[in-house]
Parts: sequence; structure tokens; C-alpha cells
Amino acid sequence: MEVEQKQAQVIEHFVKQASSLQGSSLVSLIVQLTSHSSLFVFSEILAVPNVLELQGTGYAVYIDLLRLFAHGTWSDYKSNASLLPPLVPDQITKLKQLTVLSLAEMNRVLSYDQLLEQLDLSNVRELEDFLINDCMYAGIVKGKLDHLRRSFEVQFAAGRDLRPGQLGNLIQTLDDWLDTTNNALLTIEEKIKWADKKCELDAIHKKAVNDRVEEVKKSVNNKLD
Repeated sequence: MEVEQKQAQVIEHFVKQASSLQGSSLVSLIVQLTSHSSLFVFSEILAVPNVLELQGTGYAVYIDLLRLFAHGTWSDYKSNASLLPPLVPDQITKLKQLTVLSLAEMNRVLSYDQLLEQLDLSNVRELEDFLINDCMYAGIVKGKLDHLRRSFEVQFAAGRDLRPGQLGNLIQTLDDWLDTTNNALLTIEEKIKWADKKCELDAIHKKAVNDRVEEVKKSVNNKLD
């Protein structure tokens, strides 16, 4: 929660700044915010009118860069590096952090081989240092490093910006989950009703047996008398 609150403050700060800047000053701000250690979502900044107005100008590549940080990965940058501005070291670190978050969305157990490839790291020591110092200490992921199995088990990962079209898929997933939950509740309710009815029948049967036993006892006693 502390990370989220801090990020919300950072977003508010950059949205206000972006709303008052244009041209090269706005470009400098984009470089600054995509390097910021506490910022991992960018959709609110992308929605600022001044930022959108960069489209169609000589600074349009910086909107593309901002979109990359909102939805893309380090591999995406490498594939399109000739079309995008060069990154400073802090931006590279940021984009690799975001790549880990994207991978964690798809799989809760990430192999070291996959991470080494996706993050362009040369060895396990470098990878584990990155996961500990730049991801777990930053509060964006929690998990366990398994050196023997060469994997990272993700227990928590911060969310990224929703990609275009992803909201509809998310809503559909939630609707499907709700339908499944409602069906499960109906099944449970039917089983409870069945159990209650069975208990009621068992009680009636038990009373009938007890009544019969009492009748037999009385009959036996009458005969003895």
C-alpha cells in the first residue's frame, strides 16, 4: 500500500507538470518520468492533452516511447530501437523491471533461462541481484528465488497499465468468474437444503422408532402384569 500511495503522488506530480509544458520541455519531462524509481504506470500521463499533442510533431517518438513504457517490454524496445529514442541507464532498468511485471502476469513461476533471455542479463548472479535489488527491494514484486531449480516463484506483482482492448477481456473474465461463483453457490444451497431435509427425515424416523420402542415396552409390561 505504501508503494501504491507513493506512486499515486508521483503520478499526480507528473500530470500537473505535463499539463503546463510543451515541446522540448515536455520531452525532458517524459525522459525524467520514465526514469523515476517509483513510477510504474503511465496511462494517466498519456492521457494529458499536452502529451497527446506531441503526435504528428518532431517529438512524436516520445509518445511512442511513453506507450512502450506503459505496455511494452525490453524485448519490444530492442525490436524497435531504431524507431525510438536511445535510453539512459535508469530507463533501461525501469523497462526491465516492467518486463518482469509483464512476465509475472502470465506465469507465477519464472525460469531463470526465460528471465536471462528477456532481460538481456549474462549470468545467474546478475539476474538474482537484479531481482533482489531492483524488483523486490523496490516493492514491485515479492517471491522466492530458487537457485537449485533456477526459478523465481512470484507471490505478488504490481499491476501495469491495461493494454488497449485488455479491459474488455478483463471484464469478460470477471463476468465468467461471477457466473461460476453463482453456480457454485446454487449447488451449495441445494446441498444444504438436501442435508436439512435429510436431517428432518432422520429426526422423524428416529421419533417413529422411539415411539415404536415405547409401544413395545408398554405391551411387554402389560403382558407381564
